This record gives sequence, structure tokens and C-alpha cells, in this order.
Amino acid sequence: MKDKIAIITGAAQGIGKACAQAFAKAGATSILVDINEPIDQARELVEAGLKAESYRCDVSDKASVMETISRIVDKYGQIDAAVNNAGIQTPQRPMAEITDEEFECTVAVDFKGVWNCMRYEILQMLKQKSKGAIVNISSQGGITAFPGQAAYIACKHAVIGLTRTAAMDYAAVGIRINAVCPGVIRTPMAEELIRRNPEVERELIRDIPAGRLGEPEEIAQAALWLCEPKNSFIAGHALLVDGGFTIH
Repeated sequence: MKDKIAIITGAAQGIGKACAQAFAKAGATSILVDINEPIDQARELVEAGLKAESYRCDVSDKASVMETISRIVDKYGQIDAAVNNAGIQTPQRPMAEITDEEFECTVAVDFKGVWNCMRYEILQMLKQKSKGAIVNISSQGGITAFPGQAAYIACKHAVIGLTRTAAMDYAAVGIRINAVCPGVIRTPMAEELIRRNPEVERELIRDIPAGRLGEPEEIAQAALWLCEPKNSFIAGHALLVDGGFTIH
């Protein structure tokens, strides 16, 4: 990924931060994007001798995404890779008890946020001779389900459908679009879920053949691999990285 420009949303923590680190270590300029500008996270990479920059962006807001992409392109001239990772989780309760506000907020970030980012990333890549690669972060819940997470799970299913359809739209012109479906990863989001119900971790590990939760760096390596030019014949794939959970 030497001299490539890679955008990572939701880069302030967890999987997004790990992706930013992985791309930077692979030689790319990591563009860290988050609703709270990840200045410190980008500075850590720069201080380690890597290339990184931070931007504030609300992925649920089309105008914010359009402006951010425009600023990045004005400075760097292109987008070679994008990891659309920004997401939130709905409070855990049965579907009918999820409020309209909670549902709409989840959809705005977890699905519409991916839609917004993909749109402007693709429009830019279409202008480029080198095109590019996009990875959308879905979830093992985009393949299966989890009780009490109806809005979140619905969005993650939708991300896979969007990924596959867009891949068909643009594969012939050289834009590769794939998804990564993480299992239960030890992120701040997962830690919060476990904090609310300490028994959850034990129950989850029981159903993971690998016998543990995943680490953000393992998801980052999958996203990086899908974006590497040498993997140019992979398009429309939803890659499960879940320790075997879905085959249990």
C-alpha cells in the first residue's frame, strides 16, 4: 500500500483505529475520520514515523461526508482505499421495545453512513485512472442474528446487500467493493455490552470455536488484505472473521 491514500471512518477507537494503524504500517497515508476528530490518534501514527491525518465528519450527514471527501481529494488528489467502519449499537432490548429515535439513529449511522461514504468514494474513484478498493464493515450479525439487536442487525444485513450490489455495478470499471463481517471483537462497543451483562462474554466464548473474542487488529488485517492491489479479483465478498462462530 506504499504511497496509497486510505480513508478509515470511525477511526477514533476500536476496529477503525486498528485499521488506520495497519494501513499506515503498510505504507499508506491513513486518513482518520470520526465524528470526534481523532487528532491524538493521527498524531500517534505521525510520531511513530508513519503518514496520517485526521478529519472530523458525521457520516450520517451527506453534506459533511461530501465536504470531507472534497477536502481530502483537494489535498491528496485521489482515494485508493476506504474502510467504512463508523457505527453505533442499539440498546439491547426486544425489537418492539426499541424506540423510533433509537432505530432512526442506528440506521442513520450504521446504514446511511455507509451509503453516504460509498457514494462519494465511488464518485471520486470513477475519476481516477487507478480506481480503488472499498471495504465496508458489517458484522457476523449481517449473516446471522443476535437477540435484542434488531435495528443493528438489520443495518448490518443491509450493508452486505449494498456491498454486493455496488460490487456488481462497479467491478467492471476496476472499483472493488467488499465487506468484512467481524465476530465479537474486544472493542469499546463490545466491552460496554459485556459491562451491561457480565454473563454475555462467557456465553459468547462458549459459542466461538476459537475459544476467545477477536482483537481489532485481526479485523484490520482482513480489511487491509482486501484492499491490497494483489487481491484484485475479489469483489462482492462478505468475509467472516469470527473465530468460527457462524459454523458452530
